[in-house]
Amino acid sequence: MVTSVDTLHPVEIRVLGALIEKDITTPEYYPLTVNSLQNACNQKSSRDPVVQFDEQTVEQALELLKTKHLVMRITGAGHRVEKFGHRLGETLNLGRREMALLCVLMLRGPQTVGELRGRTERMHDFNDLEEVERVLETLEKREPEALVARASRGRWVQLLGGAVEVEDNQPVALARTPLEERVSALEHDLERLKQQLQEKLGERFE
Repeated sequence: MVTSVDTLHPVEIRVLGALIEKDITTPEYYPLTVNSLQNACNQKSSRDPVVQFDEQTVEQALELLKTKHLVMRITGAGHRVEKFGHRLGETLNLGRREMALLCVLMLRGPQTVGELRGRTERMHDFNDLEEVERVLETLEKREPEALVARASRGRWVQLLGGAVEVEDNQPVALARTPLEERVSALEHDLERLKQQLQEKLGERFE
């Protein structure tokens, strides 16, 4: 049993969340073709932010998710076209309650306990807010890695995309990865070199 996964890109999170949602809410149409999955990712309801992924973007995310054991390709008898299903629950040993909460956080961003209870109704009928909070706390204390964290204004966020930086009264933002930090530093150095070159050229023609 795998207890943790590699950090996911926002596109991977949207694709995986859409697969989970359709598996639970419309099992008669699950697993999904690439086209159906693309529509599920791009739908305007129950999504924040609303996106416009093309087919190639969805296919690339599926390939990455397959290497992380979070998605499987389904072919053969009964499937005239290639379809895809998720393996998040199996890979991380998660139950229906945990999957429902993670799914909403993946598709709709930071949520309060009340919002989560209302928006998971079609996936799991929580008895009360206390039950929602208990499950969130279980995911927060999960070893070796937490899957959710508390954010500002009483909200919760999922951590499949990596750690988050939270400041009071500020939007929740993903922490920069080491690669992003290096790119930012290189861009800064390049800008500084351009300024120095312009200054030197200016001196030559004065």
